[in-house]
Amino acid sequence: MKRAIIAAALFGAAVSPLLAGGKSTVTGAYVEARTAEVFTGGCIMNSEAETVGRQAVLAWKVDRGSFNGINIDGLSIVAAVSGDRNLGMTEMGGEKPTVHTAMFVDQRANAAQRIALVAMANELSKGLVGTIVQVTPTAIQFADHGSEISVSADQIALDVNKHITHDPTCGAMLWFHPLATSDDAAVGVANQHLFTGSALGTKWSDPNKRSAFFGTFTY
Repeated sequence: MKRAIIAAALFGAAVSPLLAGGKSTVTGAYVEARTAEVFTGGCIMNSEAETVGRQAVLAWKVDRGSFNGINIDGLSIVAAVSGDRNLGMTEMGGEKPTVHTAMFVDQRANAAQRIALVAMANELSKGLVGTIVQVTPTAIQFADHGSEISVSADQIALDVNKHITHDPTCGAMLWFHPLATSDDAAVGVANQHLFTGSALGTKWSDPNKRSAFFGTFTY
């Protein structure tokens, strides 16, 4: 009940910034993983395009900057998203999926900063987040260990290896681009990709796939 009240209060105040946007200058790190490989062969993609890739975890760590006039230095936000079809369907010539999202916002953020973080995630994901069904303030760990990036939050665990083997089997190639705006994004291997929450009506664990992107963002 307490969580629902927090979410309602947050979105009552957040409607305006989410729709209006604003002048912002913010930079940081970004990582995502989805339940479909982004670098694979055409034979695999053709067999899985309609049945997988409907879920993803997107995570941002702000280094410095403000959004809608609110300073959000050092704060993080993570989105677990679930769609009714492959999240990259538009890149394959199909219709945009209908998406529901559970947001996890840095518990160190005050109310205004939480609103700004959610608005930032909406803008940077180009509206992919769709209908936000839950907002949870929580502790978020977003760490770059050099060869890998790890993100952990309530109900979420993501561990991305920055180095992949470009196996040419089945004509492997890059099929998708990052779900969110990013600079110099590279493909990684999701050693761990886990969502255990109940808000989306689905849970997933999809490790050991070339299903991740990582990079920086500037907005």
